[in-house]
Order: sequence, then C-alpha cells, then structure tokens
Amino acid sequence: MDQRADEVSDPEARIKALLNAGRLAEANTTFDEVVNRPPSEADRWARSAALVNRAKLAWRLGRIPLALELAAEGWSDLEGEDPDHPDAARATHALAYLLEGIGNRRAAVDMMRVAVGIARRAGEAEVLAICLQGLGGLLNFRAISSPPDVAPAAFEEARQCLAEGLPLASDDHMARALLGAYSRSLAGVGELWQAELHADETVRRALVADDKWALAVGNWVLAVVHRERGDLLRARTLGSRAVTAAESINDPSLLLRFSQDLADICAGLGDPVGEAAALRCSVAAGTTATVTLQEGLGQALEQRRVAVQAQRLALAAQEAAARDPLTGLANRLGLERAAATLLEGTAARGRVPWLVLVDVDWFKDVNDDAGHAAGDATLREIAQLLRRETRSDDLVARWAGDEFVVLLGNSAGGGGPEAGPVVAERIRAAVDGHDWQVVLGITRRPTVSIGVAAGPAKLDQLFAAADMALYRAKRLGRNRVEVEGPDSEGGSGGGSESGSGEAREDAAAAGGAEVDGSGRGRDDAGRGRPVRDAPRAEEAEVVAAEALPALELAEPELAEPEPTAPETGAPGACAPDAGAPDTDTPDTDTPGTDVADPQAPDRSGDRPQAISPPR
Repeated sequence: MDQRADEVSDPEARIKALLNAGRLAEANTTFDEVVNRPPSEADRWARSAALVNRAKLAWRLGRIPLALELAAEGWSDLEGEDPDHPDAARATHALAYLLEGIGNRRAAVDMMRVAVGIARRAGEAEVLAICLQGLGGLLNFRAISSPPDVAPAAFEEARQCLAEGLPLASDDHMARALLGAYSRSLAGVGELWQAELHADETVRRALVADDKWALAVGNWVLAVVHRERGDLLRARTLGSRAVTAAESINDPSLLLRFSQDLADICAGLGDPVGEAAALRCSVAAGTTATVTLQEGLGQALEQRRVAVQAQRLALAAQEAAARDPLTGLANRLGLERAAATLLEGTAARGRVPWLVLVDVDWFKDVNDDAGHAAGDATLREIAQLLRRETRSDDLVARWAGDEFVVLLGNSAGGGGPEAGPVVAERIRAAVDGHDWQVVLGITRRPTVSIGVAAGPAKLDQLFAAADMALYRAKRLGRNRVEVEGPDSEGGSGGGSESGSGEAREDAAAAGGAEVDGSGRGRDDAGRGRPVRDAPRAEEAEVVAAEALPALELAEPELAEPEPTAPETGAPGACAPDAGAPDTDTPDTDTPGTDVADPQAPDRSGDRPQAISPPR
C-alpha cells in the first residue's frame, strides 16, 4: 500500500518522503535531528551505508559541504576487501547518485554497476532492486544525451535492468521509481504504447502517495510519448506539469532535463513565450548545478588542504619520534627503522656492512665534576664530531645514554675491507684531540672506547659483535678501538689503540688505576654501561685468580719444586753462555719473583692448578 510521508516511521526514510513531497522545510528540520546523532550501526558496512545515505539526503537539501564530508567518511569504510554485504551495495549506490549529481556521469555509471554486482553477491532482492533502478535511471540519462546511433543500445540495457528489478521491489517508493524509469526506457526503444501505460500507472500511484518525484517522472515520460506521436499541445501540458513538480522537490538534475525537453516542445509549437520560460528554468537549473559543483570543488580543496596539513603533522611527529632531542641524531627507534634498508643496500652493492659502537669514557666524572648541563654539552659535542667524521649517507644515532652507533653507508668506499676500523680510529682521535676547555674547563676530558663489527648480518647481530669488541676496549684501558669480525679472533687484532697498550694491560692486570689515552691514571668509576665503566666483580675475580698461584707458591709450608732445565730445542729455551759467570743468569726458581724471559712465549694459559695451603 502506498504510504504518505507522515506515515513513515523511520527518520531517514521520512526525510526522503518529505523531499519527494516537496516539504523541504520539514525535511531540513528532521535531517538536523538525524545528522546530529552518530550512526548506531556497529558493522562497518551498515555504518558506511548510513553515512552515505545521509550524504545523499544532504545533497538533495542543498547542503553540499556536509554532503561531501559525510560521503568521504562513508566511502573510506568501503575501501579494502571486496564486499558482498547488502549495506555495502546500498552505500555504493548512494555514492553513484552523488557522482551523478556532481556531473561525473561516466564514473557514476561505473560505480552503479559495481553496486549491482555487490547486490547480486549479497543475494538480497530489495537491495538488488534499488541498485538496478539506479543503473537503469543513469543509463536512461546517458542515452538521452548520446548520439542517435548510440542511444538505442543504452535504452535497451536500461530496459533490461529495470524489467529485472520490477518484480523484486517490495517498497512502494522503489516500485514507483522502477516503474517510471522503465516507462522512459520503453519510450526510448520505441514501445510507445507500453511506455504510456506504465507512465499512467506511475502518475496514479504518485498522486495517491503524494510523491512528487514519481509524479514529475511520470508526466515527463507522457510528454515524451505525445511528442513522438506529434501531439505537441498535450506534450506541452504534460511537460509543464513535470517541470513544476521537479521545481517543488529541488532536484536540479531532473529540472534541467525536463525544462530542456519542454523548451524543444514549445519551439515546435511556435510558442516563444513558453520556450523562453522553459529556457529560463533550464538556465536556473544549470546555474544551480554549476554552483553546486563549485561548492563541491571548494569543499574538496579545503578537505585536501586539511588532509595535507594532517599528513605533514603526522610525518613531523613520526620524524620527532625517531630523533634524539638532545643531539639531533637518530635515536634507537630511528636507527632500527633505517638500518634494514641501509644494510640491504650495502649488501646489494657487494660491500661489507660495518657497525661502529662508541661509548664515552669517564662520562660519570663529567657529570659529577662539571654538572649535568656540561654532560649534555659533552654529548652534543661528540655528536657533532661523529657527524664531521662520517659521510652524509652514514647512519649516526644515539643508542642510549652516552653510547652512539654509526652504521656505515653504501657510498664508494663505505664498505671497504678496512672502512670500519679507519672511521672508528678517526672518531677516537677526533674526540681525544678535541679542545674540551670551553665545555668542561679544568674537568677531566672524556675519551671514547669503540667496538667495530662487520659481516653480512642483521642489525642485532652486528650490534652484539660490536658490543663484544667494545667490552674488550674497555678492559684493555679505554680510549681505543677493538674489532670483532670474521677475521678477528676475539683479541684486539685489527684494532688500533692510543698510548701504551701494554702499560694499560699491566695496570688492569695488577688491579690498579686504569690509564686512558692521555696517560693520566684514574680509578674505574665512569658512567657508561655498568658492565664497562663501573667497577666489576668479574674483573676482581680475574685479578685474584691470576695472583693466586704466585701467592700459593710463596707459602713457606710448601716444598720448593726441583729446578727443571729446559729441553733442548724447546720453544723459548735459551742455552747459557759457557763463558759467562753464573751470577749473570737470573734465578727463575726463586719463590715470590716473576722475571719473564723476553723471548719466552706466553704460557699464562698453561698455568698449573693452584695448590691450597695447609689449614
């Protein structure tokens, strides 16, 4: 049974019924009540359909910016997977309607075909009827504006779509819309008698339901039928009724089409007054369509501006999240983001990736003696030195605290066989030779210990290898470079050092104050990693273990071992000079002494098991 607008309970359906009845003020009031409530649908497709349907209603009410905003929000929910939901078909149908209103008719037809395809997959008859009506209507308009040789095929496709949709429609409004569009396609393929029959039925149902949209379409089809038969007087009367109904529902696209047809009929009758009135109406409808398009373009431009601004803000926030605010270098997040690309590029060019791990020596002393502000200034100075000693495509980052990472880039020479140690030594020398007077005054100047690693490995593997080398650099006296790589054997081979490495090793072995590159003694109280700069129980245990055999051998209760003469030809054995007196030969068996033969090999690893003294 046909329903009037006052009898419709669903708010959005009621708005549509009020629009079709020409009650625009009531439609606007009801729309304001609806649009201020967010869609209650939890499903993405239902939410998208609700938003785009509201956009369609806003468009018909002339509220163009709001219509575009709602359409863009609903459209974003449709992107991604290929949908097969009825609400996805509804949303796509409404978007096609909006594209038609903007004037993008080709895109509108293509999108309406997509809507029909979704509706077929969804398997819901009512939704398929809605989409078929939309496609048939758009094809009718395309056929009307097409050349005579193209129009019949478009009308025939429209007729087939609409004939399929007619038996599927259960909603009265949709049944009227299908019937009116079907009658126009029949007129287009030359079946005038059938077109008149269905158009009369459309007008009858529209009058009962107070549906001025269907009334305008029915009278327009009847005007076309009478014009084709040559009855221009009857065609003018029916065309005038169609224009009046289209004006009352504020539908510029219908009004533009109907007024142009009426102007042609009046011209055929020799009615200049009627023709001028119809043309004025056509121009007004065209102006409205142009203004609508301009508003749409302006709104689209504004939305694009806001989107670009938001994109820039998001990019700036992303860059800030990957940047260390103190030094301006990349932070740990920035290093992890960029490392994979840099390592892959280096390997693709056949070069060896190098990772240089830098740790500041004595940094705790700087903070304790000069203050944290001076400590921050020291880190900034070291960051500047790292930038100065590296290439532009090298990745320099502050890893944590007073620790920095340099990942050598893939420029020419960046992945050479000795690139890592060379760059690391430049960095060490630059920090060691830097003038710290302005920053620290008389406070002890910092140095850096550096671990270097290479190999076709991932970031975490390179970092672990460089960390081992850095640990060795700390144990061997600091202010030096140690290399951990495929050709290194865990020692300092390939590493460079400043000052006397033997002196630093002797000092560390004796458990005394360590010596940095400047030659100044200092206890082991730096700030860096606790396992590197802070006092370590492990080192104390190592020193005690090394000293224990000597202490045990010095116990008076133990019997002195018999002197053993070196075997002939044994490594490190030296035959005494027969002509030299015995007093020139040192007594190597005297307990408590440790005089090493300079030509003897290092047998520290062959030390016998310690003998515990008697209790």
